[in-house]
Amino acid sequence: MNADLRRYIFQDTWFLTGFSLAIVFAVTVLAGPPLVPFDPWDMSFTPISPPSAEHFLGINDGGQDIFSELIFAIRNTVTFGLVSGLVALGVGVIIGLVAGWLGGFLDMILMRLADVLLAIPAIMILILTAALFRPSPFVLSLILSGLMWPTISKAIRAQTLTLRESLHVKAAAQIGGSNWYIIRRHLMPEMFPLYLIGLAAKTRMAMFMEASLAFLGLFDPSRKSLGMMIGYAVKYYYMDIWWNWLLPPIVCLSLLIMTVTFLAISLEKVLDPRLKDALG
Repeated sequence: MNADLRRYIFQDTWFLTGFSLAIVFAVTVLAGPPLVPFDPWDMSFTPISPPSAEHFLGINDGGQDIFSELIFAIRNTVTFGLVSGLVALGVGVIIGLVAGWLGGFLDMILMRLADVLLAIPAIMILILTAALFRPSPFVLSLILSGLMWPTISKAIRAQTLTLRESLHVKAAAQIGGSNWYIIRRHLMPEMFPLYLIGLAAKTRMAMFMEASLAFLGLFDPSRKSLGMMIGYAVKYYYMDIWWNWLLPPIVCLSLLIMTVTFLAISLEKVLDPRLKDALG
C-alpha cells in the first residue's frame, strides 16, 4: 500500500471507527479473560446484586459476576464468528475458482450443489442439529460454514469468468501455465476485495447465529455467550436490571457486527483497483 493509500485509509471515518473498535475487541478477546476480577463460573456471590465498586456490572441470578461473564462471552462469540467466516470463505473461494476456471460438467455440479444449499434455511438446520445432537460449538461453526459458502463461491465464479477473458490470463494460458499457476498467480490476487466482503458478511452472520442459538438455550449452559446473557437477563425484565445486565451484551453484540461492517466497507474502497487508479 503506497503513501497515498495509507493517508486515504487513515482519513476514512469508517476505517478509523472500525479499526478502533477492532483493537478494543482484540484486546478483550486476547487479554481480557486472564485479567477478569472474578471467575465467571463462581456462584458464591449474592444473586441479583446491583453494580458496585467490586462488581462493575453487578451479579446475575446465579450469583456470578456479570462483567467477568461478559468478557468470556465476547471471546466465545468472536471465536465462533471468525471460525465460521474463515472456513466458509476458504471453501467458497476454492469452489468458485475451480468452477469458474475449469467450467464444464464440474462447474455445473458445483453450482447446482450451491443452489441446493442456498435453498436450505441455515438457522433451522442449526437449531435441529443443536437440539438433537448437542455438538460442540466448533462443530456447529463448521456446519454453519458448510451452509454459508455458496454465495461466496458464486461471486468468485462470476469474477473468474470475467478474468478468463483478460489479456494477461490468456497469455499465461498460451505459454503453458498450469491451472494451479494461473489460479494462484493471476486469479486469486485480483479478487481480494471480494474476500473481504465475503468474510465480513459471513462472520457477521455467524456471530448473530451463535447469539441466537445461545439465546434459545441450545448451547451448553456453562458456556458463556452474549446470546445466553441476553436470554437470562430478559427473564427479569420486570426488575430494574436492564441497564447493567441486559444492555451490555446487546451493545457488545451490536458493536461486534458494526466493527466487521465498517472495516469491510473502508478496505473495499481502498483495495478496489478502480479506486487505486483514481488515487494514483
